[in-house]
Amino acid sequence: MDTTTAATTAVTNLTPVATTVMKTTTADTTAVTNSPPVTTVMSTTTIATIDIRMSIRLDLVYTPDLANPSSTAYRELEGKVNPVLRAQYRSVGAASVTGFRAGSVITEFVVQTTEVNISRVTEANRNVTIAMATIAPVIGSVVAQYNSPNSIRLPPLTYTGQTMTLTCGLTDVNLGTISSSEWKLKGQKLTTVRFKIVTAGSLSTLTVTNVKKSDIGTYECLILGTELEFFQKGNVTSDIIKDAPNVLLQDKINVECKEGDIQPLKCCVQSPYKVSWFEGTTLLNSIPVETTCIRHDYTINVCTGSVEKTFICKVDDPSSFAQTTKLTIFTETITCNSPEYGTGREGDRASGKCDEDQEGTKTAECQPSGQWVVVEDTCIIKIINDLLSKSEDLVVEGVPVFVVELKDAVQEEKENISNSSATISAIVDILNTIANISDVVSEDVMLNVLNTVDVIIGDDARESWAFLNSNETLNSSSELLGSMETLADGLNETFTIKTQRILLNRTMFDNSFMADLNSSVVIQIPNSDISNVFITTIVFSTLNNVMPTRNSTFDVGLLNATGNGTLADDAINAAVVLVKINATVPNVTLSYNKLNGALSLNPQCVFWNFTLFNETGAWDDEGCIFVSDINNTVTCSCDHLTSFSILMATDIPPKIITLLDVITYVGVGISLASLVICLIIEGYVWKAVTRNSTAFMRHVSIINTALSLLIADICFIIAAFIAKNPLENPGEDYEVPVGPCSTATFFMHFFYLALFFWMLVSGLLLFYRTVMVFSHMSKSTMLAIGFTLGYVCPLIIAVITVAVTAPGRGYIRKDNACWLNWLETKALLALVIPALTIVLINILIVIVVLFKMLRRGVGDTAHTDEKHTMVVILRCVAILTPLFGLTWSLGVGTMISPTNEGIHIAFAFFNSLQGFFILVFGTLFDSKIRSLLSKRVPTTNSTSNPTRSTSDGIFSLSGMFSRIRGRNVYHVSGARNSNSSSASESYVNI
Repeated sequence: MDTTTAATTAVTNLTPVATTVMKTTTADTTAVTNSPPVTTVMSTTTIATIDIRMSIRLDLVYTPDLANPSSTAYRELEGKVNPVLRAQYRSVGAASVTGFRAGSVITEFVVQTTEVNISRVTEANRNVTIAMATIAPVIGSVVAQYNSPNSIRLPPLTYTGQTMTLTCGLTDVNLGTISSSEWKLKGQKLTTVRFKIVTAGSLSTLTVTNVKKSDIGTYECLILGTELEFFQKGNVTSDIIKDAPNVLLQDKINVECKEGDIQPLKCCVQSPYKVSWFEGTTLLNSIPVETTCIRHDYTINVCTGSVEKTFICKVDDPSSFAQTTKLTIFTETITCNSPEYGTGREGDRASGKCDEDQEGTKTAECQPSGQWVVVEDTCIIKIINDLLSKSEDLVVEGVPVFVVELKDAVQEEKENISNSSATISAIVDILNTIANISDVVSEDVMLNVLNTVDVIIGDDARESWAFLNSNETLNSSSELLGSMETLADGLNETFTIKTQRILLNRTMFDNSFMADLNSSVVIQIPNSDISNVFITTIVFSTLNNVMPTRNSTFDVGLLNATGNGTLADDAINAAVVLVKINATVPNVTLSYNKLNGALSLNPQCVFWNFTLFNETGAWDDEGCIFVSDINNTVTCSCDHLTSFSILMATDIPPKIITLLDVITYVGVGISLASLVICLIIEGYVWKAVTRNSTAFMRHVSIINTALSLLIADICFIIAAFIAKNPLENPGEDYEVPVGPCSTATFFMHFFYLALFFWMLVSGLLLFYRTVMVFSHMSKSTMLAIGFTLGYVCPLIIAVITVAVTAPGRGYIRKDNACWLNWLETKALLALVIPALTIVLINILIVIVVLFKMLRRGVGDTAHTDEKHTMVVILRCVAILTPLFGLTWSLGVGTMISPTNEGIHIAFAFFNSLQGFFILVFGTLFDSKIRSLLSKRVPTTNSTSNPTRSTSDGIFSLSGMFSRIRGRNVYHVSGARNSNSSSASESYVNI
């Protein structure tokens, strides 16, 4: 009832009162002897009375004395009102004043009656407004409310997920014309689609679908009639709503057919429920396992072809709950096999269990590569799933409390949330609900929302967002950004909020505005002739982990084919800034600091357009102009406001891609051939050139150096093929501990490390024979030290790297490349640190040896062969060190100036010919080897210039520090979407 227009609110609490009526019965008296005395019989009849509590508003000035029943003012007004009430409600029942309260003067009174006669109540309400005018004018009209003493009719036992129905009203009470009805639960009005209200006659029915435990509580029903309101309450307890049985099993199992084999079928349910296995209607024997699980062992008897069997796990009570397992028994060759998903053929699907604290299922598909790849994941952390369910009934009044619950839950589970794409999607759905129902957003609400968002946009969640963006049925990233824009529109007051990854600033400005946002984005709005305008800016420093890089120029057909339409050669290379102003501005200038300074190709100033690609959204440059790119700062100008960032190309200059392909293929081919020739020559001249221990170890080192590079290059070719094959790409491979990509990466890592350590052996040999001239070490001791350094140390480093990073799926990169991970675990440092350390050691050795030789003359105490060998080693180290150092410098150059075509060409050229350099500088420049070859090959030109015969430890730094997707060319690129400024040299694989 509208308090601004209602004159008299007749609040009727109809409370039954027992009234005792005394009846006296007298027996007839007859003149009979010994007649008994007259007996009076007392009989009682209880008649239920109803207290109708009503109120009427009088146009009088309210004073505090009217709240005190013993005051003079109270008694005087009561004495005037009571006679009028009694006279007008005589036909209904006995009426009397019960109190006065403010609001002009609201007179509360009660009418006691034995029945509700709507016509009499209507007439009395109408007459009392006229009669009361003798005391004071009446504001409005009289409306009576009937508070039923009886409970709402409650449903029988209901399990969560089912539907329950509650009914209020009395069929024997005429409420007049019913306009509508409303229901409340725990004081909150029920308005969401899960609650359906139907009013018919004098009854109102509430149907609750998908019942939850949060539906337990007190329900209130108010039926609105033209003359009388009916109010009723009822309490739904935990005895009415119970958790439904949660039957857990694998719904899809594939197994190879082998006669006599036993396939266990496991089914679990929470206590106190129990389950049984059935095949059709036949009860199967089961074995209890654990506390609430059973197992049926199915025996494969005959293998005549592929068959599919269906088994049902039913709850004993209530029997309506059951889950089905489909067991496929096949005779074809096994393609996939893993402990979690079992065996399967190519294209088979199998289900896996979620983690213990999660609800849902995982479905994986068997790939031709022999790997199970997750294609569907609905595993949501239980506490977040409960909040998602609760958010379905969220109303605006409950938002402040709910966002605190959400923030606390997310903070508690943040380590697990980042690795659960389904949980992140659920959180986005919750945030979207909060945004849609919130008209005004306070600072406290926004603080809790941003603390929640901060968790799900971190670097650890990059893989989960990639999975979500690749799913055509989900649009979580766009929904998240849309929710933030909606919430920003509802902010009030001015304040600043800062979290680890987000900065929000809401302020006012006149005419113009400029601000440095978190030292990463500068925003400037020129003179615009506006005043007292609110501006809200939100800077997301890591939203590049969330948003796909598809843009408005992307082919829509390709978008549909690939799911998220992410461009392989584009990257979000700046923070994403959201700008909201409650006014129109002519333009806004934004200056961004690049996340990766190495990416400087074709900067695009873009905003997120939610309408593109059938409302899935994409980056659009309409209305935004690129202004400049100076000192790693990109400046843009836009004529509208929304969420902005910059897209930048991450690939090499397109004009030289074909040329780099040719250089790489030819160069690697020459290197492989050169290494084979090197090993053949070393074997041919072995006996003639290993007459002293120094020469012996020098040639042992050169052979193992060449062999390590040869095997590493072969592994590189294999890895390139794996990365190029979409069915074996590392984006899927990292899901399993061992796979083609992981294996290739391990052997590349090991043999490149072996290469470096054998170079260290050469350097230490030079140091030993130059500085420790009077000591002697046997060949066997030298070999033991050499092979320990050359192979045992690399093996230890490689194995430790796998052991530390593989359990967390952080061993290899997660994009289309087979190489050590950099972004998540920094596994690449397991090669970088040993390699650079060996480079430094070898450089120091060269300096020390040169100093010693210049002081005393070369090999004063050594024999001629020793002198020759030492000079060869020295020249080899002295030439290869700057040569491969130049290669590394070129790699850094491609990072600093990725558009410089000359640096790319030089880098690919020198890197791909490393095997050729080993042959020339490590073998052919040895005068003794040339002399021996000239005796058998007369046409070979001989030279007496002895040069070095081993490689330095800096060898092949390029090609192994980072491998990213692209073409099969030597190429350097920054770690994609990384804030790291470290250069990463790479073989690039298509």
